[in-house]
Amino acid sequence: MEDQEDKYVNIDLTKVYEYSEMPDKISGRCDNCNGVKFKSSVGGGKFLRECVNCGMKKNI
Repeated sequence: MEDQEDKYVNIDLTKVYEYSEMPDKISGRCDNCNGVKFKSSVGGGKFLRECVNCGMKKNI
């Protein structure tokens, strides 16, 4: 369980994370700032979700 928590401690905002490798700690909230507002886009067959507050990105 420690390895799972370590992923959420050192979040790099320049990286795009994969949801399958790093699911949300709290469903529908940003892992970095706990925000609930996201910008989203679709491209290359992937759904990209970006937090409006901090800019954390995940492919869903």
